[in-house]
Amino acid sequence: MTNKFAALATLVFFSGTVQADGFVEGDAQAGQAKSITCGACHGQDGNSVNPVWPSIAGQHATYMVEQLLAFKNGTRSAPLMLGQVMTLTEEDMRNLSVYYEGMSPAAKSVADPSAISLGQRLYRGGDRESSASACSACHGPTGRGNPANSVPAIRGQYAVYAAAQLRAYASGARKSDGPTRVMRDIAATLSEEEIVAVTSYMQGLQ
Repeated sequence: MTNKFAALATLVFFSGTVQADGFVEGDAQAGQAKSITCGACHGQDGNSVNPVWPSIAGQHATYMVEQLLAFKNGTRSAPLMLGQVMTLTEEDMRNLSVYYEGMSPAAKSVADPSAISLGQRLYRGGDRESSASACSACHGPTGRGNPANSVPAIRGQYAVYAAAQLRAYASGARKSDGPTRVMRDIAATLSEEEIVAVTSYMQGLQ
């Protein structure tokens, strides 16, 4: 049984059940038991040691459930993930997402200090010439995202992984931003230099 009137920013523990951010209800203990194979890439505590794979510790459960479903229904493509999600039920996805949301993300430094000026400018203010929107408009000034709108936390995310996702959005290979196309449209305005700079800056956000 879960207290459904808990504050949105509070994790509510009751009889092993967690209501993450007030939006996703799941069993963190069941998620932990199911997370063994996830840990091979994402780390047992959700902090990946390989920059090619994302760290998911502290990520919003709303976003993670949405992405796991996207992998399973083919909206988002990744051979390694497809093999993992095909056996997961939606209950498994909720449990895993609640479990990883409760983990603490590891702090990282800016990936490339020489790119911090450009990266910070793009993240905070966008680019008027190319009409690129400021990342902070949706992801927040410190990259914590918005669970109510399934906007992911991007603070401390590996620049290598984040840059790969922006390139995938820009090319149209990734379409999990749905009918709004918000990420595809924004990413398409960014040059390679800007992608590298802004993701380097994002990696250092805490």
